[in-house]
Amino acid sequence: MILLTGGSGRLGSALRALLPEVAAPGRAELDVTLPEQIERALDTVQPKAVVHTAAYTNVAKAETERGLCWAVNVEGTRNLVRALGPRGLPLIHISTDYVFYGDTGRYREEDPVGPVRNYYALSKLVAEELVRILPKHLVIRTSFRERPWPYPSAYTDLYTSQDYLDRIAPDVALAVSHFDQIPFTTLHIATERKSAYDLAKETRPDVRPASRTESPVALPEDISLEVSRWQALKEEMKGA
Repeated sequence: MILLTGGSGRLGSALRALLPEVAAPGRAELDVTLPEQIERALDTVQPKAVVHTAAYTNVAKAETERGLCWAVNVEGTRNLVRALGPRGLPLIHISTDYVFYGDTGRYREEDPVGPVRNYYALSKLVAEELVRILPKHLVIRTSFRERPWPYPSAYTDLYTSQDYLDRIAPDVALAVSHFDQIPFTTLHIATERKSAYDLAKETRPDVRPASRTESPVALPEDISLEVSRWQALKEEMKGA
């Protein structure tokens, strides 16, 4: 059995549907900001691993809701690490492409992270470093949107490897189900490089072109990820 945090979130809900061996208590039972609930869930489920999808993900609001963002993304992750360490359990942590500065794009797993562009990115970068305290961990950097594109406009000058959740979630589920066979501690799961506008047009043909300079929060120019490591692993897993 695998214990899943954030089971009511977008990715968490998708993983619950794809992975029958997952236990996903609701937030009322497993709030990662409450250490006692983490301990209780671990005692009840007795998992072989924990997948951490619970996160504060509103990039713009994080600038004004910094306390809440930090509590969930950093303190919540710290609570998990503290609980899992003595138990020797592995943690599969869902992170983001925003840990990179985002000026060159095509980032590889081993490329240096930071400096960050916004507060959300800072919280996720700190969370990654907390996870790396554990001897057994896997950091999955990814980015996704629900289908169709949810906004009337999209940036033509922001490049990304982001894709729709129905494409990303099955790959994350595949990695989770084979986590003990992955010989790395960091993995990029995404698709090809494209502009946010091109991604949006796929599901919303009437989307309006816009510039990231219109955003209320600082955004990167090119946050695309190099995914060759995942593509090679994916072929191995499918052939196994």
